[in-house]
Amino acid sequence: RPSQSPDFARRQMDKEYDYVVLGTGLKECILSGLLSTNGYSVLHMDKNSYYGGESASLNLNDLYNKFKGESKAPAELKLGSSRDYSVDLCPKLLMACGNLVKTLLSTKVTRYLEFKSVTGSFVYKQGKIHKVPASGGDAWRSSLLGMMEKYRFKTFLDFVIQYNHEETKTWPNKMDCKKVTMEEVYKYYKLGENIQEFVGHAVCLYLDESYKKMPAHETLERAKLYANSVARYGNSPYIYPVWGLGGLPEGFSRLCAVHGGIYMLNKPIHKLHYKDGKITGVESTDENGKNATARAKNGVLADPTYFIKDGKPGAEIKQEGQVARWICILDHPIPNTNNADSCQIIIPSTQLKRMSDIYISCVSYCHNVAAKGHYVAMISAQVKATNEAEAKKELKEAYTLLGKTKAEFFSINPVYKSTLKDDGKLFITDSYDATTHWETTCREVLAMFKRMTGKEVDLSISPDKLGEDE
Repeated sequence: RPSQSPDFARRQMDKEYDYVVLGTGLKECILSGLLSTNGYSVLHMDKNSYYGGESASLNLNDLYNKFKGESKAPAELKLGSSRDYSVDLCPKLLMACGNLVKTLLSTKVTRYLEFKSVTGSFVYKQGKIHKVPASGGDAWRSSLLGMMEKYRFKTFLDFVIQYNHEETKTWPNKMDCKKVTMEEVYKYYKLGENIQEFVGHAVCLYLDESYKKMPAHETLERAKLYANSVARYGNSPYIYPVWGLGGLPEGFSRLCAVHGGIYMLNKPIHKLHYKDGKITGVESTDENGKNATARAKNGVLADPTYFIKDGKPGAEIKQEGQVARWICILDHPIPNTNNADSCQIIIPSTQLKRMSDIYISCVSYCHNVAAKGHYVAMISAQVKATNEAEAKKELKEAYTLLGKTKAEFFSINPVYKSTLKDDGKLFITDSYDATTHWETTCREVLAMFKRMTGKEVDLSISPDKLGEDE
C-alpha cells in the first residue's frame, strides 16, 4: 500500500462521501465492496490496526496473546510454527451454491481467493454422529433412518429437487407452498419427527422449530440449495477458503479500493455528527493529530463495537443474549467423522432439550490454517451462562465429541443488535451469531444493502463458475 502524506490523509477526511463505513469485519467489507461497485463513493475506517474486526483470523502467537495474555504457545505442546496457523475467531463455512458464493463471483472477489471443499456434513442424534443424507443414495445408506423412513425421505427429496413454485405441476398434491405451512408438507410426505429434525436444522439450517408454522416455500428452497450444493462436490455442501476466512474481508477491501474506495486503519472515532435527527458525518484524527470530519451524504454503516462505552452498550444497540465460542486445537480428526479433514456437525436443540442448536466446525492443515497434522475445531452456541465454567457445562456434550485436545481458547461474546430506525441513516450490523455457516449472515448483508440503497444485489450469476478464470 503506497504511503500517504499527512496532507493527502487530511484531504481524504475533510470531504463528502456517499457512505462512511466503520469497522472491517466481513459484513462491513462485503457491503463497502458492493456499494463501491454500484457507483457509490466510500470511506472505510477501522479503529483497529488490522482487518477483520470480530471476524479476524489470527496466527498462533496472536491467539495466545488475545486469549491468555501470553506472547507465544508453550513449546512443550509442540503445536508447530505460529505462522502456519490462521485461526478464525468466528469460523463459518460457505454453502457451495449459496448467496455468499454468488456475491463473491458477481463482484469477482474470487480472483483473490482459492477454495477447497469441506469433507463432511454431520448431525448429532442420541450421542452419535451421522452423515446428513442429501441424495437418494445417502438415504439408503444412512444409519439415521429406518427402512420406511429411507423410502419416505427419498420421495420427499425427489420432490424438493424438482420443485419450482412457478410450475404448479411440481407442487405437492396441488398445494401452493407459499400458502401452506411446512408442517402440512411434512404431513403429506409422512415425515416423522426424526426426519423433520435433521431436515430443519442440518439441511435447511433453521435455528429453532418456528419455521414449521410458516409457508413451506422458503424451507423447500433451502433444502434444494443444500441438495444442489452437495451435488457439486459429493460429500458436503460446504466450501472453505484455503488460508482461512481472513482472505474474505481483505478481498472485498481490495474490490472497494479498485473502485475508488478509501481505506484508513487505526482511526479512532471521536464523534458522530447529526443534523435534524440524521447522521451527517464522522469525526476522527488526521495524520497530524488534528480532528477532521468525513461527511456522509447517504449514511454511515458501522459494527456494534463502535457503540460500546465503558463495556456497556449505548442507546444505539441492545444485547440479545450471548454466544460461547470454544476453539480447540487437535492432532487428530474429530472421531466418528470418517477421518474427515474438515466438517460441520450440528447438534439440534431438540436433542439436548435446549432453546437453540450447538454447532461444531472443523478445518485443518489441509486448508493451510494449522501446522501439519493439526486440526482447528470450534464449538459455538447461544448460552444462558455469562461465566466460563457454567457455559462450558452447557456445551459438554459437544466437547466430548472432539476427543483429546492440545490447546483450548474460550470466550463468551455478547450479541448486539441495533435499536435504530433507518430514517436516521445510521445502519448498524448485528453481532455474529452462533452458526458455523454464512447463510444467516449473508441474508443480513443483502437485506442491509437494500435498506441502505433501495436496490437489490444482483445474484443472477451461476455458482458453477467458481474456479473458472476471471
